[in-house]
Amino acid sequence: MRALTLAVLLAVAAPASASPVLMVSIDGLRPLDVIDAKARGISVPVLTGLMKDGAYATGVRNMLPTVTYPNHTTLITGVAPALHGISNNVVFDPFQKNMEGWYWYSSDIKVPTLWDAVHANHQVTASVSWPVSVGNPSIDYNIPEYWRATTADDVKLLRALATPGLIPQLEADSGVRFAATFAETPAADDARAKITAALIAREHPQFTTLHILSLDGIEHEAGPGSPEAKATLESIDKSVGDLVAAARKAEPDIVIVIVSDHGFQAIEHDVNLAIPFLAAGLATVDPKTHKVTDWQAEPWSAGGSVAVVLKDPNDEAVKAKVRALLAKLAADPANGIAKVIEKPEIEKRGGAAEASFWIDLQLGYEMGRAFVGPLVTAGSIKGTHGYFPDHKEMRATFIIDGTKKHGDLGDIDMRDIAPTVAKVLGVGLPSATGRPLW
Repeated sequence: MRALTLAVLLAVAAPASASPVLMVSIDGLRPLDVIDAKARGISVPVLTGLMKDGAYATGVRNMLPTVTYPNHTTLITGVAPALHGISNNVVFDPFQKNMEGWYWYSSDIKVPTLWDAVHANHQVTASVSWPVSVGNPSIDYNIPEYWRATTADDVKLLRALATPGLIPQLEADSGVRFAATFAETPAADDARAKITAALIAREHPQFTTLHILSLDGIEHEAGPGSPEAKATLESIDKSVGDLVAAARKAEPDIVIVIVSDHGFQAIEHDVNLAIPFLAAGLATVDPKTHKVTDWQAEPWSAGGSVAVVLKDPNDEAVKAKVRALLAKLAADPANGIAKVIEKPEIEKRGGAAEASFWIDLQLGYEMGRAFVGPLVTAGSIKGTHGYFPDHKEMRATFIIDGTKKHGDLGDIDMRDIAPTVAKVLGVGLPSATGRPLW
C-alpha cells in the first residue's frame, strides 16, 4: 500500500520552479502572541519580522483533539486524525502495559507525508525532533523525537534511532553536545536549532522540519501569558533568528514556515472522570496499583477534552450506560463538562476512529488522574490545551516568508498548510484533503 501511494506521488509532475523549505514548529505558540506581541509586552523581532515580510494567518483552526502529535501529523499530511491515524498523544492503553507510550513511530501514519513526497521526488529531507518520525524511511537525515525513561540512557537510545553517523557529524559542525538537546528548556531548543543549522549547511536538504518544545512546557507549568512563558518565547525567537540566518546563508532562496500545533488555556480545575466510570462499574482497578483490571468503557485523556472508548463499540447496553452517565455529569455545570458528542459527530470532525463519545471540558478544566476522591479538584498544572478546536483559544500559528505571498491570510484550516508547503516545494500531495492557500 505504501509503495503504491509513493508511486502516485512520483506520478505527479513537479513544477519547474521550487524552493527549499525550513518548517519550524513552536509548540503551543498562540498566534496573538506574535500578531499582538508589542501590546502583550513580548519582544519577538524575528517572528514579527517574518510575519511582516511574508504572509500569516490570524488563526489556524486545528484538529480534534488540539494536542501535539495529531496536529503535527496533520501539518505534514494535510488530513485529519481519522485519516492519518495519529489519534492522540498517548496511545490508548487501558491496562497500562505500554507505560504511557506515545505515537512515536512513523509506521502508524496511514497516509503520505511531505517527507514522502519530497523523497519520492529524489530530493533530500531532514528532521530534528519532529513528532511521529521514528523510523521514517523517507527522512534522509533524521533525529526523531523519542523518550522512554527520561534518563541519560534515552540519549543513547536517540543516538541509536537517528540516521547512523549523523549526530557525531553535527556535534562536530555545530560545537553542540547532543545531550544538551534532551530537555524541554530554551537552552535545549537553542541546541536543537544549532544542530538543525549545521544539518542544513552540511546536507542542503530540500525539506527540513524542526520541533521547538520549551514554550509548551512552560505554559503547562506556569500558564499561558505568564512572565515565564513570555521570557521563554523571547529566547525561542532569538534561537529561531540564528537558525533562519544560518539557513539563508546556506540556501539563499529557502522559504521559512513557522507553525504551531495548538493554543493554550489557563487551568483552575481537574475533572477526575475515572472516578464516576469506576463507580458506574464501567471499569475496575486494583486498589493498590490503581491499574485497570477489567473495563467496558474507558476515558482517554486529551487534556482539555476526553475521548471515551468502548471495549465493544457495538454493545448498545454499555453505550446507553455511558450516554446516561455523561448526561448526568454534564447536567451539573460544576462538573466542568461543556459538551458531549457521539460517533457521527466525531467522524464529521475527523476525530479518532476508536472513540464512541468525546467530552469537551469547560475552559479552565482539564482531565485529572485521580481514581479516588472528589470528581473536581484544584488544577494540578497552570495551563493546557486539547479542547475542541471550536475555541478560539486553541487556534494555532502559521507564518510563511520567502514566497510572493504577503499579508493577512485570515483564519485558515490546518489541513491547508501541508498542500501549501508541497506547492512551494514543487511536489504533489494528492492525498491531502486540504487545498493550497494560493
